[in-house]
Amino acid sequence: MATNMQKITPFLWFDDKAEEAMNFYVSTFKNSKRGRISRYGEAGPGPKGTVMVATFQLEGQDFIALNGGPHFKFTEAISLVVNCETQDELDAFWEKLSEGGSKGQCGWLKDKYGLSWQVVPTILGELMSGKDAAKAHRVMEAMLKMVKLDVKKLKEAAKGK
Repeated sequence: MATNMQKITPFLWFDDKAEEAMNFYVSTFKNSKRGRISRYGEAGPGPKGTVMVATFQLEGQDFIALNGGPHFKFTEAISLVVNCETQDELDAFWEKLSEGGSKGQCGWLKDKYGLSWQVVPTILGELMSGKDAAKAHRVMEAMLKMVKLDVKKLKEAAKGK
C-alpha cells in the first residue's frame, strides 16, 4: 500500500467477513494487493485474533474493510463501478462478482457480501452523450431491458438498429 494515503478512501463495514471479502476482491482484480491487517485483542469487541480492520488495493484504489458486527448493511445507495474495455472483460467480472450474490438490472449486481457493483462497458458514456438525444434515448431503452450489459446490442441501439 502507498505510504501517502488517498484523500478519500472507501470504508466498507462487514459483519464478520472483512478478511474473506478482501481476499475475494483482491483475487478478482489483477492489479490488486492486500495491505495491513489489525486484529482484535483481549479487549474485543470482536473475538480475539479475528480481523478488526484490513486495508487493500484494487486497481490502485485503496479500501478499508472493518468487521464491525451486524449493525449496518450495504444498500444500492452506493455501488462500485467496474469499467470494462471489452465484452469478455465485462462477462468475466460479471460472473465472478455475482457468484453467490444476485444479478440486477442494467449491469448492477450484489456480490455475496451484499456490496453493490455496476459492471459497465467504457463505451457506455460515449453512447449516451452528445447532441443526439434520440440516440441516447435508444441506448437507454436497450439498457433498461438488460441484466448484464451487452456491448453489441448497445452499439446497435445507438445506430438505430
